[in-house]
Amino acid sequence: MKLSVLDQSVSGAGRSQDEALQNTLALAQSCEAWGYNRFWVSEHHSHPSIVGTAPEVLMAAIAARTTRIRLGSAGVMLPHYAPLKVAEQFRVLNALAPGRIDLGVGRAPGSDGKTAQLLNSDRSASDRFPQQVMELKVWVTGQDMPPGHPGAGVHAYPLSSTHPDVWMLGSSDYGAQLAAYLGLPYAFAYFITDGQGVDQALEIYRESYKPSEEHPTPHATVCVWALAAETEQEAWFQFQSRSRWRMDRNVGRIGPLLSPEEAARDYSVGEQMALDQLKVNAFVGSATQVATKFRAFAERLKIDELVVITWAHDPAIQKRSYELLAQEFALTPH
Repeated sequence: MKLSVLDQSVSGAGRSQDEALQNTLALAQSCEAWGYNRFWVSEHHSHPSIVGTAPEVLMAAIAARTTRIRLGSAGVMLPHYAPLKVAEQFRVLNALAPGRIDLGVGRAPGSDGKTAQLLNSDRSASDRFPQQVMELKVWVTGQDMPPGHPGAGVHAYPLSSTHPDVWMLGSSDYGAQLAAYLGLPYAFAYFITDGQGVDQALEIYRESYKPSEEHPTPHATVCVWALAAETEQEAWFQFQSRSRWRMDRNVGRIGPLLSPEEAARDYSVGEQMALDQLKVNAFVGSATQVATKFRAFAERLKIDELVVITWAHDPAIQKRSYELLAQEFALTPH
């Protein structure tokens, strides 16, 4: 089974936000050396926890530091932007890292409503998302717009022998249906839904898939949150940073990721119930324990690749988690 990475440049309490981006660059280089298949970065705005606001810029920096691993956005929040400009950015990235670029797109704002309106004042922009994706696909692959389209005769440069691979991201049936209709690879954000809806979304995607020239058969992956450590006890201790963030977010408190020691406060009865539910299916434990859960999960969903997202206050803990999983799955660089 292939393993890939989604890193969100998470800001840790007591650490500068600049450091979060530098940690992403270092992690990408390590993950390439350990044999991971892809390294994706996300887009969020005005978010004190997740400070990766410009995936295309971060991908360029990673491209300059790597040679093999595929690089991608998970994703570009397309309703904020003009498809032509996004296509140009990613064709430039493809020129810098030929044949290694994944262009993952999403419809969600990646921000609150106020911030989303500042990025694009058109409140109905997301309604045109399917049209945007179709236009993006044409420009990214170097095809021509049909006669009568406002973009007919316009091309996204630079053109080359390869082009970015467009992915549809989603956490509901909507993204699955659109990916199937357009013949695109599909990534389900399991870590956002805590597993709800994944089986149905993948079933819809596979059963209604329309083959495309680039992708004659459906290809799906699932993004999961996981943390592996030397021991199960250590993993659950480090997990406290993530669990405290989740409980605080549920009541509108969002800030940098706390250390496990700072996060180890008492929970209310309601929070404890939510936390217990969160831990039921969590991919947390020793590397062997997490790998066993991964394999069973992938077999159930009939997928051959998982994208792993890991949060830890200490970048060394995050990095070690990925290293342990690479060893457990005997990943090897191509």
